[in-house]
Amino acid sequence: MLDIDRLRALNAISEYGSVSAAADVLGITTSAVSQQIAKLERETSARLLERSGRGVRLTDAAQLLVRHSERILALIAEAEADLEAQLGSVAGRLSIAAFATAARSVLPPALRDLAARYPNLKVQMFEADPVASQPLVQRGDYDLAIVQDWVNSPLPVLDGTERLHLFDDPAEIALPADHPLADRAELAPGELVDEDWIVAPQGTICFEWLCDTLRRAGVEPRVAHYATEYPTQIALVAAGLGLAVLPRLGRGMLPPGVRTVPLRPVLVRSVYALLRREAGRRPAVRAAVAALRSTVDKLDDGTRTLDATSAPV
Repeated sequence: MLDIDRLRALNAISEYGSVSAAADVLGITTSAVSQQIAKLERETSARLLERSGRGVRLTDAAQLLVRHSERILALIAEAEADLEAQLGSVAGRLSIAAFATAARSVLPPALRDLAARYPNLKVQMFEADPVASQPLVQRGDYDLAIVQDWVNSPLPVLDGTERLHLFDDPAEIALPADHPLADRAELAPGELVDEDWIVAPQGTICFEWLCDTLRRAGVEPRVAHYATEYPTQIALVAAGLGLAVLPRLGRGMLPPGVRTVPLRPVLVRSVYALLRREAGRRPAVRAAVAALRSTVDKLDDGTRTLDATSAPV
């Protein structure tokens, strides 16, 4: 009989292209992944991986197994959801991914609430960019993810998933306090033509959104520095090294050397809970979404527009 964990390891290698990447996604060592594949090869009497440069390539037999295992893993996830829904208990394990600012400001109180209410539920958090977490939710590697997108850079809705809108988070332009535009009531993109920018790394939603927004205004972004975390971007702005787009979620107190100015039209990113459709029947997933909504409501300070509905978008 084929072992599910070994099929899951093979699927991860197929998806991410290497044993090490699969290990990172699965939260185990590369040695453990290699052992899973070796055992699967013995079970199937087939060679599954071949060396390809510095990485590996799936054999024809492995690709056949992956096609079948995708359906098998989806059916297992559906069966688990149906069983939990029938039992009605909030228990077991739950994995939640979140982009950095949500992981810092929204998830800690939500996880504390879940731990207090449901002691038999074990929740594990993973920090991940939405581009990375979306396919992992679709595959069932994560049960839930907090993701974001911008009006002009929407996340595609992947098959079998749905998004529950949590809130809208406005963003502003962060400038050094002594910048000539720092005292303005608002800014237009066209006024930012000759500025240096501090941006998130290429390939992230924030980077793509900034480039698209400025290019639509006829501005080619001149990137001075790349930084993933907003506190790092703020420190670079305070040092006079460029401007940054700064959402209000998780911003905290700004240092004296930084000012923020709204942009017109207003910059807003939408924040969602992302889940597989069948996972919405799981009591644990419903409890987690309720905890997220409760946390967002308590954190709201008038800077975000909350959505009280739970309809998927």
